[in-house]
Amino acid sequence: MTRTAGDRERDRRRAGAAGPGEPVRESVLPPGPRGALSAVTDRLRGGDLGIAPVLAGLIVIWTVMQILNPIFLSSANLTNLALESVPVGVIALGVVCVLLVGQIDLSVGSISGLSAAVLAVLLVDRGLPAWVAVLAAVLIAVAIGWFYAQVHNRLGVPSFVTTLAGLLGFLGLQLWVLGAKGSINLPFDSGLVTFAQLSFVPPWLAYTLVALGALALYATGHTRAGERRRAGLPAVSRRMLVLRSLGLLAGLGTAVWYLNRDRGVGWIFVLFLALVLTLHYVLARTRFGKAMYAVGGNAEAARRAGIDVTAVLTAAFVLCATLAALGGILAAARLAAANQSSGGGDVNLNAIAAAVIGGTSLFGGRGSAFAALLGVLVIQSISSGLTLLNLDSAYRFMVTGAVLLLAVALDSVARRSRVAHGRA
Repeated sequence: MTRTAGDRERDRRRAGAAGPGEPVRESVLPPGPRGALSAVTDRLRGGDLGIAPVLAGLIVIWTVMQILNPIFLSSANLTNLALESVPVGVIALGVVCVLLVGQIDLSVGSISGLSAAVLAVLLVDRGLPAWVAVLAAVLIAVAIGWFYAQVHNRLGVPSFVTTLAGLLGFLGLQLWVLGAKGSINLPFDSGLVTFAQLSFVPPWLAYTLVALGALALYATGHTRAGERRRAGLPAVSRRMLVLRSLGLLAGLGTAVWYLNRDRGVGWIFVLFLALVLTLHYVLARTRFGKAMYAVGGNAEAARRAGIDVTAVLTAAFVLCATLAALGGILAAARLAAANQSSGGGDVNLNAIAAAVIGGTSLFGGRGSAFAALLGVLVIQSISSGLTLLNLDSAYRFMVTGAVLLLAVALDSVARRSRVAHGRA
């Protein structure tokens, strides 16, 4: 059978040629560190900024704050920073879920406050076991998320309007649940308060978890590389996998050693990291996660591809409300109280800002679970640094607002670049 020029050109492209007349390549990426650097450079040029901007911003913030106050990077302050970032960080994880599908939830602060109030009333006033109180608060949040999804899917009401109404309505419900007292203190000897304030990972266990994390990174990378090679696709070399795992081992090991100079790594922060890694796995390696990205990128195209868009949206709203409730519970445990200001103030805006600053796109379809972690570290670093400088909240709000605007501007520029390169 005679082969045409088009057939030969397709073979060249499958073999790795970038276009007509270019030499055939055996692999799209050269091996080793140079290949990794080339891949990163290509992604940045194509508008895929990833976590690079937020990492750069975090380094700048830490450097400036350390210069202004040498206490900032002390082990004691970093331990406090990690503990204080958890409640808002958990809420931000839920915000990442709804942003990925192109929606928004403006009521996460009110849901967290309502959950804290329900927990306190059931635990203290009703004398129920802690696990029952926590389960009840979470189930109420699940019902709220399901309700949001039904209003959006069946009635077509924009999530902005629905959740704005929820922000006001559930704030009122929180005040009603707390009643005339307005504030309920949690017992200091309860398991929740002990977990949130006083429980730290033993040093030997912390180093063991770091080693297991590095091994898991290598194992998952090795499995992924094998799958890509069997499919005829370029894959990361074994040397790069080893270097990446050793880098993680060295970085996390150093962080654990430094925090252990003070109290160490709090179990509450380990819980936050576990939630981040779990959501990352769901988003990156499951069909549901890929469906979330597809719906956020183009809901109509996802529907035509056979994805149940309404089910994905429902799951996203439920996840967001559930994580908001968990964040509120952890905040109440950190404070050892639930009151009328729980979930209020800047909690709502900080959770949304953390997700966006961390790299989740407001346009939907782009982001990761690590956005919540990095974003909340940026916000908490700003707050901690300005507090050490004895500056009031006015400066914190202004600086956080400027960082948020910069993050959204970078996202918009990157989106235009992706469109120009045909990657939107």
